Amino acid sequence: MTEKISKNDTEWQQQLSPDQFRICRKNGTEPAFSGNYWNTKETGTYQCVCCGNELFDSNSKFDSGTGWPSFYQAINSEQVATKKDSSLFMQRTEVLCNKCDSHLGHVFPDGPQPTGLRFCINSASLEFKKK
Repeated sequence: MTEKISKNDTEWQQQLSPDQFRICRKNGTEPAFSGNYWNTKETGTYQCVCCGNELFDSNSKFDSGTGWPSFYQAINSEQVATKKDSSLFMQRTEVLCNKCDSHLGHVFPDGPQPTGLRFCINSASLEFKKK
């Protein structure tokens, strides 16, 4: 089981940029087509910007046309958690880092095979490590 990282808002604010804090710790979102990784085609892994947890591999990344990095699966199911999100007058499934509870984005059931899922993730919540 993953050991949880717990910090207070002041500690997170010291570690993260204002945008990263707003998105990762306060459930924000970045505008479509504005993040660093929505159009990245390089080979590597995407890690949680808050704790370094490996979340997604570039092999599962695809162009969803949404303007956010999209993946059809996490590196493994233990790396991410999901929970119901009823904000903004709609039902969605929020995606969280399982190690530090950072808000990553949302997952939708309209992705490609083999999973049929589309993990729509904020670039600000990720750090890319080239292979």
